[in-house]
Amino acid sequence: MDKISEKLKLLTTEPGCYLMKDVTGKIIYVGKAKNLKRRVSSYFNREHTGKTKALVQNIDDFEYIVTSTEVESLLLEINLIKKYSPKYNIMLKDNKSYPYIEITNEKYPRLIISRPRKIKNHKGKLFGPYPNANAARKTVELLNRIYPFRKCHTMGKKTCLYYHIGQCLGYCENKVSKDQLDQMINEVSSFLKGNYDYLTKKIKQLMLDASEKLNYEKAIEYKEMLEYINKVLEKQKITLNDGVNRDVINYYVKNDYISFQVLHIRDGRINMRDQEIFPLVDEIENATSSFVISFYDKNELPKEILVGEDFNIDLLSNALNVKFIIPQKGLKKKLILMAKENAKVVLEEKFELIIRDEKRTFEANETLGKLIGIPNLNRIEIFDNAHLFGTFTVSGMVVFTNGRPDKKEYRKYKINSGSKDDYHTMQEVIYRRYYRVLHDKLQKPDLIIVDGGIIQINATKEILNSLYLDIPVLGLKKNEKHSTTSLISQDKEYFIDKTSDVFHYLTRMQDEVHRYTISYHKDIRSKGSLSSVLDNVPGIGDKRKKMLLKKYKTISELKTLKLEELEGILPSNVAKELYDFLKSYEKN
Repeated sequence: MDKISEKLKLLTTEPGCYLMKDVTGKIIYVGKAKNLKRRVSSYFNREHTGKTKALVQNIDDFEYIVTSTEVESLLLEINLIKKYSPKYNIMLKDNKSYPYIEITNEKYPRLIISRPRKIKNHKGKLFGPYPNANAARKTVELLNRIYPFRKCHTMGKKTCLYYHIGQCLGYCENKVSKDQLDQMINEVSSFLKGNYDYLTKKIKQLMLDASEKLNYEKAIEYKEMLEYINKVLEKQKITLNDGVNRDVINYYVKNDYISFQVLHIRDGRINMRDQEIFPLVDEIENATSSFVISFYDKNELPKEILVGEDFNIDLLSNALNVKFIIPQKGLKKKLILMAKENAKVVLEEKFELIIRDEKRTFEANETLGKLIGIPNLNRIEIFDNAHLFGTFTVSGMVVFTNGRPDKKEYRKYKINSGSKDDYHTMQEVIYRRYYRVLHDKLQKPDLIIVDGGIIQINATKEILNSLYLDIPVLGLKKNEKHSTTSLISQDKEYFIDKTSDVFHYLTRMQDEVHRYTISYHKDIRSKGSLSSVLDNVPGIGDKRKKMLLKKYKTISELKTLKLEELEGILPSNVAKELYDFLKSYEKN
């Protein structure tokens, strides 16, 4: 603390960013400040609660970067958060990729769910994003039933079922005019922009036509479509008919958590909303500014953004080059109050779930770190192997960051060495993974967990030592019933209460890596050739292999044979080996 006190005396009053570090030198929080001296000192000269208290208890040192303006510090803060992924920053949780509805830019377009990497210059027509992916899927399903867009990804030569049930125009065989396509595109575009009147009238007419033809099943189907539109996509009571696309953002704070609500207004109506809840570890003005900048780093900017009173609109306008307004009266003020009320409702409804989730993720991760002597346990990489009698050997790696699965970091490995034992399989995957980490300067984990005992641990440590990497390695020890009993290292065993959050946390990691690896193994196996399967059956050499391949073309075809049938073409002992192998192949 003496070191921090001395550094506080030297702090400037200029704007800038500060980076808080733990005892290992790892950056655990990045913030911005209008006045660096006042803001950084506030962490150490007052009492704190919740996540801020936990943050301060873990601060061992800090550094700072002075900027010319507050706008510069805000933009620098976002870049530093992206670079270091500090565990106490709110943006760490903001990693969703929301789906869009897309009318593809093809000669015969399709209507699909899309998650484009880049929005700008995307060739198809995009509508969204949709925070509720299920609502987006249902909307696409509804529109595809009414409008005969092309359904197949790759167009065939003959019409398919969709053409015969009236949901496709049979583009593969029939000529379709551009005018007809343009009309469909315009009607669907209008609907997705919030004009539901035309489609509602169209469905009502289709319902009446079906009813008059005594096709009551079809009439009921159209009735359900209308109910869906009225329920999920109904017109909003508050409308702004000025044609301006705008977002409305407000927040609500309670119990050291901040809840944000973003209402998206397109064509005068609220057509969707976005919501996020974070632990509050900064001043409210800083938290609101950071949220807005990080949100629009992943979402399209509208023409205008309405915000509540505590937002720094000059700072945000300069940073994003978009008009920010704090409404004082009228419909726009009502929208701000609506966003705040929604933020409050969401936080109060989810608060108990949030606390429970924190206990089983973030807090369980912190407890595990203390147990094994890693003070700032952030990133864990977990490995598992799978094979079938030494064939189709694969490994999977899953990543947990601050107690949560980080699926974009998962990796699959098809083992190349032909090794049939866990020791050499583990050596290959560890070498491939951490050679890549060194070569590409990727983030190193704080801990490696292998789903196995001392053999896998020794294999992993041997490779890490050869790469001059000092990363702790633990194994999940199991009993004779294949149930996890403890964590082990090369020289220590950690017994964990089976009723504790830490034990459940380890179980989640173990289940996740096993599920991921087995899924990949099944995928690889399903693509395996009959030839490669026969190579692994004792008693089948080149001659018998050629005979079987000539007679049977696929694994599935061979699996249909009974043992007696195999004995008719192979010696009994070889037939039994092949039969047992194929049965095991089917089960695994």
